[in-house]
Amino acid sequence: MLSPNHITAERFDDAVDALRRIREIYDSSITHLRDHLQRFVNGERFPSRVRACYPYVRIQTETVARADSRLSYGFVAGPGTFETTITRPDLFENYYTEQLRLLLKNHSQNQHVQLEVGVSAQPIPIHFSFAQDDHIEGSMTAERRLALRDMFDLPDLGAMDDGIANGTYEPPPGEAQPLSLFTAPRVDYSLHRLRHYTGTAPEHFQNYVLFTNYQFYIDEFVRLGHEIMNRVPDPDAPADEDHYIAFVEPGNVITRRVGEAVQEGDDIGKAPPRLPQMPGYHLIRADGSGITMVNIGVGPANAKTITDHIAVLRPHAWMMLGHCAGLRNTQQLGDYVLAHGYVREDHVLDEDLPLWVPIPPLAEIQVALESAVAEVTQLKGYDLKRVMRTGTVASTDNRNWELLPQRTPERRFSQSRAIALDMESATIAANGFRFRVPYGTLLCVSDKPLHGEIKLPGMANQFYRERVDQHLRIGIRAVELLRRKGVDKLHSRKLRSFAEVAFL
Repeated sequence: MLSPNHITAERFDDAVDALRRIREIYDSSITHLRDHLQRFVNGERFPSRVRACYPYVRIQTETVARADSRLSYGFVAGPGTFETTITRPDLFENYYTEQLRLLLKNHSQNQHVQLEVGVSAQPIPIHFSFAQDDHIEGSMTAERRLALRDMFDLPDLGAMDDGIANGTYEPPPGEAQPLSLFTAPRVDYSLHRLRHYTGTAPEHFQNYVLFTNYQFYIDEFVRLGHEIMNRVPDPDAPADEDHYIAFVEPGNVITRRVGEAVQEGDDIGKAPPRLPQMPGYHLIRADGSGITMVNIGVGPANAKTITDHIAVLRPHAWMMLGHCAGLRNTQQLGDYVLAHGYVREDHVLDEDLPLWVPIPPLAEIQVALESAVAEVTQLKGYDLKRVMRTGTVASTDNRNWELLPQRTPERRFSQSRAIALDMESATIAANGFRFRVPYGTLLCVSDKPLHGEIKLPGMANQFYRERVDQHLRIGIRAVELLRRKGVDKLHSRKLRSFAEVAFL
């Protein structure tokens, strides 16, 4: 086996030092793979298989004494050995440093613990070693591409399933328990998928994510993003919007804010000839706490797909802003719906998250969304209740549910006390619960099919013009309120299981 020079495992008392060794191992492995791949593409033959492995981090504890019971993450569940493989320490530097720091801090009161860092036995698939703009396979013949399988490790789906997140993973006897929801190959897989689906690099994704099911919202977000970029911040009284430093669009097209220095690589991006399946847009803040917005289109399949992949970035919150069918006669077109429960008839998560699992409302998100509606609409009390209703949202995978005979869906929705219906919100909330990402839903009633009010072309256009801007500003304001609350208060213990992993 052709492998990079071995780096001996070592123990660390400091998170920064541990991450430095992780990066050393990872960089050595990636350099080894890229070098040999380029030689392979050039026609060189190797005497044996080429392999490089991910770094790992491991912690051992010997006491049942646990950390502060008020914490929701940053500690292991009990005595034993816990570990995870690590990828992309450049991209996740701040995240990894904080998780490792918390492990040392929260377990140092009852015993002396250290972080062990070394080379794991998990190979890095050759596809996950490519640089962002590499398109190496396209320059090889079909025979040479086939020979690639004999010389390098390819992605192994058995090493990247969601058993840990789903709560079904059981370590084989003698093996360590997991430290993280995702293994390194699972993270790498999603990073590559994000580029494909959104047309933007993972580096641009921010810690707060808004999803929508209509392009109208994206058009308004783009308009607002460029408007902010062209506005000179007020140094004496900076507003929340003054902290956004760049706006990124599909193709990694970067627009810097007026007064911000152009950075190396800004001119590489190029608008694609056609938009990707779920285009992503990013209002960037220097600390990564800006806003990413993704048009997931219509349907629960897209909603699950994109949240499956964004989850590896460990965002602080994601929220659904979109249109829905109002189910109550008292609702008006343009009214808002704040979801506090979900009827899950989307079916895409039935194998991962059983239907008997409740998806609870998260107080922090609910309060932020309601407060944002009140601030933007300038309504409060009874007047606020006139335009916003809190209740159950039903999500279905049948876009034409109204056409089913005997009105059985209508009966079920009535029994569930649902006040609105869409095709994505329950999926996004359920995957937030599953992946421990705080979630919320604020929808806008765009039609009332049970009461004969369907969307007509002229009426719809007028409605969109009047409501989209306000709805989007409510979502952005909710993010600002959540950001002020802080990460520690946002991530809830109710999203954590019995024997939870330590990493956020």
